[in-house]
Amino acid sequence: MKRENFTSARVAAFKCEPGKQQSIYGDRKTPGLGLRVTAAGSKAFIFETSLNNKTIRMTIGDLRNWKIGDAQAEASRLKVMTDQGIDPRQVIADAVAAKEAERAALIAQQARESVTVAEAWQVYVAERSASMKDGKPEWGEKHKAHHSYFVQAGGVKRKRGTRPGESKKTRPGVLVPLMKMRLADVDAKAIAAWLDKESKQAPTTAAQAFRALRAFLTWCAKHETYSAAVQAGVCQSDDVKRKVPTVQVKKNDSLRRAQIKPWFEAVRKIGNPVIAAYLQGLLLTGARRNELAALRWADVDFQWKSLTIRDKVEGERTIPLTPYLEHLIAALPRRNEFVFSSPTAASGRLEEPRIQHVKALAAAALPALSLHGLRRSFGTLSEWVEVPAGIVAQIMGHKPSAIAEKHYIQRELDLLHLWHVKIEAWILEQAGIELVPVQAGLRAVK
Repeated sequence: MKRENFTSARVAAFKCEPGKQQSIYGDRKTPGLGLRVTAAGSKAFIFETSLNNKTIRMTIGDLRNWKIGDAQAEASRLKVMTDQGIDPRQVIADAVAAKEAERAALIAQQARESVTVAEAWQVYVAERSASMKDGKPEWGEKHKAHHSYFVQAGGVKRKRGTRPGESKKTRPGVLVPLMKMRLADVDAKAIAAWLDKESKQAPTTAAQAFRALRAFLTWCAKHETYSAAVQAGVCQSDDVKRKVPTVQVKKNDSLRRAQIKPWFEAVRKIGNPVIAAYLQGLLLTGARRNELAALRWADVDFQWKSLTIRDKVEGERTIPLTPYLEHLIAALPRRNEFVFSSPTAASGRLEEPRIQHVKALAAAALPALSLHGLRRSFGTLSEWVEVPAGIVAQIMGHKPSAIAEKHYIQRELDLLHLWHVKIEAWILEQAGIELVPVQAGLRAVK
């Protein structure tokens, strides 16, 4: 490297030596400062020195942008760093990386803040649906169906019957108004306004959807991607909690003792034997409507007198097959895999027995009674037989309500069968029905 005192005239006169791609001229006044001149005529200040017994070279800047004095000052600064064992190239690389990381963090923050509730909801449902605990899915099919129902678009023709004044098409899910919002905008005020509106139309559904929303926001607050966007604790606001509807149990939605006989008389006259058997089965087992409707022939054990029911809480439970219920089931046609089959329903099983039930209630001059009310009736009427509460809860698929029930008592099916038969016998006695058992088995169906 040729060294000369850098002046404006000399720097302007420096040229690349013939036959070379570049020539480097050193500044005699400033250690490490040089000027690189290429064959194409471009000129740039460089810094070159020895660090850890190795030569390093780096560009300071183009001659058109740097004055000689500024280049000399920069070279002196870099020389101080190398004298201290610091590689200026690494310092610059670290600074660039820090700026890139800061920029990436800013972009990620903006993306998180712009994410909608619907986008986060999809991730939430997918993750929770795939979650396993003790080898079993944490979310059952019914639970997943509820979350889908809360965000359904609506406008689809109803498959089941409609109540007076009710639209023939499904309405949008109760959480749909929140789905288009930014997750960052879901605050206590927005939730309170949503509850105020939805509670007037469907208070029970609004309360259920609120609990699902609260669980979703709690999940977001713990999620790496959404924690910066969600406003934690908004569901705990006093304004919000005051708006949450109290879930009311239907009053008088249960058969009284005196109503058992007219109810059975009316239901047994229903022209469709599958619906008649199904409604009686709801009352005699206390099962949820979809649990019993989804019962398959493979779930019925005539030998050991048991039914295996798909339980929305525990996954499945096994309950006794009592004599009269066995009599009803054995008489049903075996059209397909379902016990309560339907040749017209796309699913192959009973979908809407409510219409026939309402007609039977009217014929018997009985007050309104929901299908869930039949489940409630089983639990209520069982008290007449003085059955232990834990027995009834286990048959119905309720979670244990006490430490002893949860951890220490494990009842065998035979014990459940003993008490369940007593419950059924008492109900049949009130209904005036004398059981004439028939042997279960295959029957020819025309």
